[in-house]
Amino acid sequence: MIGMNLKALRKAKGYSQEEVAEKINVSRQSVAKWENEESIPDVIKCSELANLYEISLDELVHDKISVEEESTNSEDGKYVFGIVKVGERGQIVIPKHARDVFDIKPGDKLLVVGDIKRGLGIGKVSRSIASDFVFEE
Repeated sequence: MIGMNLKALRKAKGYSQEEVAEKINVSRQSVAKWENEESIPDVIKCSELANLYEISLDELVHDKISVEEESTNSEDGKYVFGIVKVGERGQIVIPKHARDVFDIKPGDKLLVVGDIKRGLGIGKVSRSIASDFVFEE
């Protein structure tokens, strides 16, 4: 949750990851890892981040921050989870928040569909339907 909060707060303030890193004296890579929930900032950096974003430490760590720029509207079930990078072998990493919302676990099967005008769509496939498909690895 802290990663999503940090990203939403940074975007709401209009800061780049580099600007946040400079303001709290860390590397841009550290900021990126925190936002991607690959690591978490120590308590001193959390305090500095809370001061930077003018919120309490408790809000930063425990609450889901909702800012206008965040593209999430769970009431109507529509989300924008962010941008992913396609690896050299075509693999993508589905953001943690998306995996949580759609209960996607390792080993689950996903159906990829596409429309040349609308783009790609990915959906979780139930076990009973998955047996009807041939999946390419």
